[in-house]
Amino acid sequence: MFRNAVVGVDGRPDGQDAIALAKRLLGKDGALALAYVHSGDPRVREVSPDFAAAERSRSRELLEAARSEAGVDAAMLSIGALSVGRGLHEIAERHGADLLVVGSWSRSLFGRVTLSDHTGEALNGASCAVAVAPTGYAEHPSLMSEIGVGFDGSPESELALATARELAGELGAKVSAFEAVSLLFGDRGNAATVERLVGDARARLAALGGVEPHAAFGEAAEELALYGASVDLLVVGSRSYGPIGRLVHGSTTRRLARTARCPLLVLTRAAQAPGTSTATHPGYEAHV
Repeated sequence: MFRNAVVGVDGRPDGQDAIALAKRLLGKDGALALAYVHSGDPRVREVSPDFAAAERSRSRELLEAARSEAGVDAAMLSIGALSVGRGLHEIAERHGADLLVVGSWSRSLFGRVTLSDHTGEALNGASCAVAVAPTGYAEHPSLMSEIGVGFDGSPESELALATARELAGELGAKVSAFEAVSLLFGDRGNAATVERLVGDARARLAALGGVEPHAAFGEAAEELALYGASVDLLVVGSRSYGPIGRLVHGSTTRRLARTARCPLLVLTRAAQAPGTSTATHPGYEAHV
């Protein structure tokens, strides 16, 4: 389980969704912090004490309201940044978080995760694991009876599987794994070939041991999203990174984040294993 979660809130309902998901993913003694990011150029606040004081007051009020509504014991942090995503990343790093949780604010049907700009920013550039809560999650939190993994044999998917196993052990959940398969170069697209590929994928997953194997033929993001409708949490790794291991939107991760029907946990190459964190000196406003 994760030990140190930072949750992005901004006064909208999706903040409560994110808090509810963070509570599910935190260990028994895990620490929770609510974070609010001021928009605008931080240099303006440095030369305008009145503006800075107003921002601090507004932040405290917003964070206190979010904490009170959720009924949680949480630290309250705020920071000024040019973008919400950048601010959340800075808070998460300086707070030593091993998990950043955001909501998905959406007006789409069926409770699908439809990313707001802020949520997309939070995913793009994170150096710790990022969880995205679907719309309405706070009202209908899942019981976490089944945790799904997107698996393709890559090191990133191995990390996703290890994380899913650890979470499942703590939550008493079962683990299932899914692989989307497509035609290999030179293969003919007939039913027999597709059936063979899907069967081979299921066999590979079954060989992992301790997982329920699932496979389907089709485009990875689309098939993973469909599979996600049957699990309570979908864990994936991402192959797209910046120069220091930060998550950068890859096509599959980006599409999956926009279409998943369940909570999504995305692991970066630099993400620490659940249960570890390394706090650094804060550079944000701590409201106590």
